[in-house]
Amino acid sequence: MRANERQTLTPQEAAERYGLSVGTLANLRCNKQGPRFYKVGRKCLYRISEFETWLYSQPVKTIDSVEA
Repeated sequence: MRANERQTLTPQEAAERYGLSVGTLANLRCNKQGPRFYKVGRKCLYRISEFETWLYSQPVKTIDSVEA
């Protein structure tokens, strides 16, 4: 990781980067679900590594992905 590379995302940045809606992320936070987030004053931040861990831990098994 480069020294000037950010390690966190705002909800808006996370929504744009991963194709989710800002409202969905807000609903998940409100219901204490979804990826871990951090409050800094009024600002909400997601660590990229934790967001991706949560995102990729939600696979949907399809007929083709299940081994026979």
